[in-house]
Amino acid sequence: MKIKSYGLVTGAYWSLTLTDGALRMVVLLHFHELGFGPLELSFLFLSYEFMGILTNLFGGIAGSKFGLEQTLKTGLLIQIFALIAISFVQPSWGKLLSVAFVMSCQAFSGIAKDLTKMSSKSAVKFVVPEDGSSGRQSRLFRWVAVLTGSKNALKGVGFFVGSALLSSCGYRASLLLLASIVAAALLTVLVWLDE
Repeated sequence: MKIKSYGLVTGAYWSLTLTDGALRMVVLLHFHELGFGPLELSFLFLSYEFMGILTNLFGGIAGSKFGLEQTLKTGLLIQIFALIAISFVQPSWGKLLSVAFVMSCQAFSGIAKDLTKMSSKSAVKFVVPEDGSSGRQSRLFRWVAVLTGSKNALKGVGFFVGSALLSSCGYRASLLLLASIVAAALLTVLVWLDE
């Protein structure tokens, strides 16, 4: 894998990370505004975390069977679907229906996040050259540490972006804008990723 390809993979991962953080804030603040209590709000994110665990368990199998490029593309596509789907929630829906629907959408988002994360972190090993030295492992750890640190920083930026979008654009427009960011990343990967 060339540095250019790794840059595309990392950029796609960053776009998903940014929108993932933004999605959390949009959902949290919007449903708090609709009168959801703390326990109801926590349920909105339960399936996200649970599906993330399952994806981490089985994502490696999918990556080795279909390839990291396919798991990356699939993760981005699932995130687009989740963002668009969750935008259909209406304030007129009852709390039970809203919670169930959002939990379903968040489950897809949890899968998307971990498929994309696995693809990006695994791609590092294709950039750091095999030289048989113990220094390779050290370089791998550094690259993964930078990627993980950037993920945490971007998720924090995403919280701010989500809050700003919700207050300036509203719920549905915010989610559709976030979906378009991930769609642009997916299109970039489809066109320019060659490995």
